[in-house]
Amino acid sequence: MRAWDDAADVVVVGYGGAGVVAALAARESGAEVLALDRYLGGGATTLSGGIVYAGGGTWVQREAGIDDDVDNMLAYLEAEVGDAVSASTLRRFCEQSAAMIDWLTEHGVPFQASVCPYKTSYPTDDYYLYFSGSENSGRYRDLAKPRQRGHRVHGPGVSGKALFAPLAESAAAHGVRVRTGTRAARLVVEEGRVTGVEAVTIDGAPAAVRRRFAALARISAKPGVYHQGLRRAVEALLARIERKYGRPVRIHARSGVVLTTGGFIANGEMVARHAPEYPWSQGLPLGSAGDDGSGITMALDIGAASGKMDALSTWRFIAPPSAFFGAVAVNSLGRRMIDESRYGAALGAAIAASPGHRAWLLLDSDLEAEARRQIGTQSVWFQRMQTERLLRIGRVSGSTVEEVAARAGIDQSALRETVDAHNRAIEHDQPDPLGKPDDIRRPIRTGPFTLLDISFKARLTYPMPMLTLGGLLVDEDTGAVRLEAGGVVPGLFAAGRAAVGICSNSYVSGLSLSDCVFSGRRAGMHSAPATSAQVNTLG
Repeated sequence: MRAWDDAADVVVVGYGGAGVVAALAARESGAEVLALDRYLGGGATTLSGGIVYAGGGTWVQREAGIDDDVDNMLAYLEAEVGDAVSASTLRRFCEQSAAMIDWLTEHGVPFQASVCPYKTSYPTDDYYLYFSGSENSGRYRDLAKPRQRGHRVHGPGVSGKALFAPLAESAAAHGVRVRTGTRAARLVVEEGRVTGVEAVTIDGAPAAVRRRFAALARISAKPGVYHQGLRRAVEALLARIERKYGRPVRIHARSGVVLTTGGFIANGEMVARHAPEYPWSQGLPLGSAGDDGSGITMALDIGAASGKMDALSTWRFIAPPSAFFGAVAVNSLGRRMIDESRYGAALGAAIAASPGHRAWLLLDSDLEAEARRQIGTQSVWFQRMQTERLLRIGRVSGSTVEEVAARAGIDQSALRETVDAHNRAIEHDQPDPLGKPDDIRRPIRTGPFTLLDISFKARLTYPMPMLTLGGLLVDEDTGAVRLEAGGVVPGLFAAGRAAVGICSNSYVSGLSLSDCVFSGRRAGMHSAPATSAQVNTLG
């Protein structure tokens, strides 16, 4: 067998949010750590909004005057998370939530206690703490006291880079080594234990080639995330560089390998295989090109178990402007679909289950006027652009409900019945049939009426972001990857979207990143050698 080319106690494969956290946690536990990334590091985390879902009384919440506790947070998340993880794991997640924010803060991640005063999918640069899920929607108000738990990392624009960069700097300062331009190809198994990784690296290529590779990797990440054709072309160039300059290396993991390679939304064939009925081609795959399922596949090849592989999250955010929450979302049959104030993934799921994946948002002239007044103050640039396109291009209007229904191809009598039932409940002070809170409801009375196309197929006016939520099954106490035949794979751990976790049933903003931190710290600590001077920082 060929000799090892490099070695460390813990080898982390994939250096995004979960990867950098796992590397830091393993290093804090006394391990020598080497992280590998095909690109430049950062993964989907740097492309994200930088929202960390946390509660139970974080220092940010306390500074903002938000009173929250573990039981209240747990009561809400029980309804969202379901059976994705065990009850004891979910409680532990909530109990450790405040300490998680402390840990991130200690490693340089900036937070700010400015509370957003309106309901939104993502706040402007004026606010960094908000309702990032369905906490203040419909039936959830009956389950738990609504509390703001969306901790947006402090930074202009989308804040994902402001989360990853400080963690990467801290990891480097703590002695974590990183090899970029290095693509893991397979796991090395010796006598039933994972002992390393076989990879292809371009780190011996001429400096000019490495610079070109880095420039192309940045383009693949963004704007490539918004233009899949561009990403495919750039990825072909990256693959050509790998074929020409890549050399095989074997990297020894003396204690453990941690897979933090993300999900598989960038792999259309894999999505189609596991979720054949899902309209993947109509959405916008959200993540980096590295979210191709390769890490999951490497583990499956040696007998690992997987779960929730058919779970996808599709997002249809209708706000800002917040006035849109008062509108009525209907399917092609003219029937109302959901409490419109719910989180965007819940609306996305409702559209995915609707005939033809078609849906519209019905507004009257008063609601539209209110929405237009809010666009400037409630929106960041990409939200403003999306809303303006929707209002200009993705709409039909009519002087009556019946007329606008006919122009959209919706059953006229059914839409009239839906509107009448909606208005009647408001007029008679009756509960909303789908649970929308009274303070969000608005009557639909004043013409002209408008139907905004929020269907899956409205890609040019209103793209539908989506990501996968399933992955490898892990031991929930250690993060060790489970075997299909029972037990765990010795020496192999997984975290983030490469593994089933807190958000694998139901996604709300920040829950994936917080799970990356929670599961990354767990895997990093337990992958370190048992003889290391371990320091349990999990709180």
